[in-house]
Amino acid sequence: MKVTIQPSQLSGNILAPASKSSMQRACAAALLSNGKTVIRNPGHSNDDKAALDIIKRLGAEYEVGEEEIVVKSEGIKPIISEINCGESGLSIRMFTPLVALSKKKITINGTGSLITRPMDFFDEILPKLDVKIKSNNGKLPLEIQGPLQPVDIEVDGSLSSQFLTGLLMAYAAADATDVSIKVNNLKSKPYIDLTLDVMKHFGMKLPVNKDYKEFYFENETQYSTLSVNHYTVEGDWSGGAFLLVAGAIAGPIFVKGLDLTSTQADKAIVDALMAANAGIAMEAKGIKLVRAAMTAFEFDATDCPDLFPPLVALASYCKGATKIKGISRLAHKESNRAVTLQEEFGKMGVKIELNDDIMVVHGGNGVKGANVHSRHDHRIAMACAVAALNAEGEMTIDEAEAINKSYPDFYNDLRQIGASIDYPALIL
Repeated sequence: MKVTIQPSQLSGNILAPASKSSMQRACAAALLSNGKTVIRNPGHSNDDKAALDIIKRLGAEYEVGEEEIVVKSEGIKPIISEINCGESGLSIRMFTPLVALSKKKITINGTGSLITRPMDFFDEILPKLDVKIKSNNGKLPLEIQGPLQPVDIEVDGSLSSQFLTGLLMAYAAADATDVSIKVNNLKSKPYIDLTLDVMKHFGMKLPVNKDYKEFYFENETQYSTLSVNHYTVEGDWSGGAFLLVAGAIAGPIFVKGLDLTSTQADKAIVDALMAANAGIAMEAKGIKLVRAAMTAFEFDATDCPDLFPPLVALASYCKGATKIKGISRLAHKESNRAVTLQEEFGKMGVKIELNDDIMVVHGGNGVKGANVHSRHDHRIAMACAVAALNAEGEMTIDEAEAINKSYPDFYNDLRQIGASIDYPALIL
């Protein structure tokens, strides 16, 4: 599907989407809980739908209302021998250890780019936990059979914190006692904070966090005594980052629904906007963005790699050479994002250099309208759309429906605040 965006003047108020990081963790915690969970402000992205389908196949029941989802679960009791994670990297990494809690043999599969992502982590770790695993040379599909037995292990946290998220939840559900998960070189620590916050909210057994290098499960056990858990999904800083950058490029706009006290890693977009001298102001009910002359900045995105696409869109309008650290975190996303950003923004006349772990964006020289491609990557599609808002000429994005993975209302939301966007009625 093609989407065409004209240079636009934005104005008005917009509500940030629901966080799929928060939503998917809530689904997992609800599955592990005994009883009923009410999830408020639920997301409806493809990744969120994949998580709901997974917990249903693992034994939970749920009903979708207008503003909430009610989940009923008695723990992991699989009703089918296969689950499909769609294209969700979080789902495959978080739910695989949870699947391993069952003694039933279950096949775990996915679609799209997820099929090519490395899953060697599970081949190495799960056998140490008495779990049988068969993979496709370190890739999907995986065949898993537990039950998982918590023991002292040491894991590599350099590829993704999402593997650790699954292990922490699985250990808690298995009532791990006097055992530790030691972690080397953990990336994206804020996402582990989010995981621990969700676990605490649901009354799950919490480990002692020893400076993110060791997570120790003590003897004491504490579970929720609530008959009903209530959890409100946070506003999404990952999707909201694109709205904030859009406002900095073509505002004024007012973005609501983003919690400045959130543990989400992508909250760091605020630091980047300030470093770029963007027109940003924190107010009681939201964040105000106005268009302003911006300058190049330096930013370390190692712990928040999903910010690379909106940061590149931002840097394109900043005078000078912006340096963004953390390229090593981009290889195993929906696309190889460093190269994809270099190539697609290159079509817009924006020069991007890749030097070891540093991306250098030469901005402030104008952004040209062009025909670009999402590469089936939701964040690339959104970055191109945001860059189009003050470009010299129209921007056409091929495979623009990639946004459905995380933020299906994105084009509609941009339209709501004044963007001139043409796209097929099928996603209205």
